[in-house]
Amino acid sequence: MTSEATQSGKGWARKAGWGALALFLIAFAGFESVKYGLPTTGAALVFFALPDLARLAGVRPPGLLYQSVHRVWIPLVVLVGYSLGPVVWPPLFTAGLGWLTRIAIDRTLGKGLPAGS
Repeated sequence: MTSEATQSGKGWARKAGWGALALFLIAFAGFESVKYGLPTTGAALVFFALPDLARLAGVRPPGLLYQSVHRVWIPLVVLVGYSLGPVVWPPLFTAGLGWLTRIAIDRTLGKGLPAGS
């Protein structure tokens, strides 16, 4: 097996993993939105659109803000911090879910960070 075929196999598995995560996050955000109402739905939708909002604001790659809104660890820290912390405000949690969902969908479609970042 050539390294090119191995890379193709890894790429397919990685995209499938991101796709499965995206489906889970969509379902979880939907559950939280139904449970807690309109503010949580709005937060999830706004943060789902965050990468597009950054682009509309004139932020282009490879700028620091552009790269920041496409990093997985930032919404992950929000989700874990909310889950383990004393803050009880469901829109914050669904904002993290929406943001991570968008990143997962972008990675599933092959729209990762620009090369060299």
